[in-house]
Amino acid sequence: MLFYEPIFLFIFFPVVFTVYLALRNSAKGVLMWIALISIIFYLWAEPKFFFLIFSSSILDYWLGRKIAKSNPSKLYLHVGIASNILLLVTFKYTGFIIGEIANPMASHIFGTNMKVPEFILPIGISFLVFEKITYLVDIHRKISPPAESFFKYLFFVFFFPKLLAGPIIKYHEIEPQISKRSPFDAALVAAGFERFVLGVCKKVLIADPASMVSDQIFNTPITQLTVIDSWIGALMFSIQIYFDFSAYSDMAIGIAMMLGFRLQENFNFPYVSIGITEFWRRWHISLSTWIREYLYIPLGGNQISPMRTYLNLFIAFMASGIWHGANWTYIAWGGFHGVFLIAERAFLGEWLKKIPTFIGIGFTFIVVVHSWVLFRSPNIGHAFEYWGKMYDFSNVDHSVYIPLSTLIICGISLIASVTSRSWMTERVAAWIETPKIRLFLRTVLAVLFLYSLGKVLTQPFQPFLYFRF
Repeated sequence: MLFYEPIFLFIFFPVVFTVYLALRNSAKGVLMWIALISIIFYLWAEPKFFFLIFSSSILDYWLGRKIAKSNPSKLYLHVGIASNILLLVTFKYTGFIIGEIANPMASHIFGTNMKVPEFILPIGISFLVFEKITYLVDIHRKISPPAESFFKYLFFVFFFPKLLAGPIIKYHEIEPQISKRSPFDAALVAAGFERFVLGVCKKVLIADPASMVSDQIFNTPITQLTVIDSWIGALMFSIQIYFDFSAYSDMAIGIAMMLGFRLQENFNFPYVSIGITEFWRRWHISLSTWIREYLYIPLGGNQISPMRTYLNLFIAFMASGIWHGANWTYIAWGGFHGVFLIAERAFLGEWLKKIPTFIGIGFTFIVVVHSWVLFRSPNIGHAFEYWGKMYDFSNVDHSVYIPLSTLIICGISLIASVTSRSWMTERVAAWIETPKIRLFLRTVLAVLFLYSLGKVLTQPFQPFLYFRF
């Protein structure tokens, strides 16, 4: 059930929110209701995997209490991490390991191949596993106490706004919001609804139209693409993935706010970054934070030697690529970012500090666009051929049809995404917050929301890109 499907918009969430309002003066009642509806939400999507995740949560809860009481606690910690990674590897990577690694070796040595199993991926498995690992590691580090009750831990695992695709949350960040419920805040509800509406508009009016163009171009045989087509496809996918994923995050954060919870921000205008290091401070913030705190720093971070720092960076971002999916393109995408992060530490960072801001932003954006080609391509060979087409000026015709409305909307969105750093001054920000301007912007947003609802009711659904991860 997607957040912008009619059944969610017109039935599921209205019922959830109506009961929430009726129970708003009972903290226990609110928590019980949200926990129940979160379980129903998961069962609706993946009933066959509910008991698997539930059983895994029981193990985590027990291990967490053992870690807190044991000294040393590493045995229980390692069991917990291994069990969660095994869960992820089994469903997400078994087919890849057998098909891409084991079979070529078996074919070469024994002249035979194993059957590649096909697994249905439990929803949100990559996000859930990382959250469950943070819970155990934070208990071991004395950052977080174990959950006081299994109910609280279950609430943390199944809280439905973040269930499908994050943000990746930490138990000690949401536990105070569970234990000490704040009084009902109408202003928070209004802000949450506005954030949710913004997410729906970004998904329906920007991400989905961009996806129609990028899919058309990336599905076209490479030999038929021109330099203009290839750049349009790369730019459109860059627009699609940003507005698609940030739209989901807006909706998730907005729903949580309407229910009285605050989730971590996941995006901060990533396309205005100067350098890949800054890009990862602004893009998928909850994942980059996890990679830094639970992988890069434990590997030694930048505290050992320059060469070890470079190695740690590369390992961390290769892991980021692997987390995204079982495909060589994701692994290469992670390595691509790792190489540029190493280059910035070695020499590129000093150059970026010296050049004008707009050149730094443009350079970084072009690097990111090239990385998205790798991310979107079905295989690495396709990505290299596509990059070649981006610089093949022997044919500068344009052969792909793009609706004018899509071109205008995506063009404006792209310009706003890349230039917001310069025009969003304190004076402009203050002007936007004036009552008349706020009223005007809210009116525009309301009109766009109604238009988006019309499109939702009349057009096929486009799943969120990160839903597959």
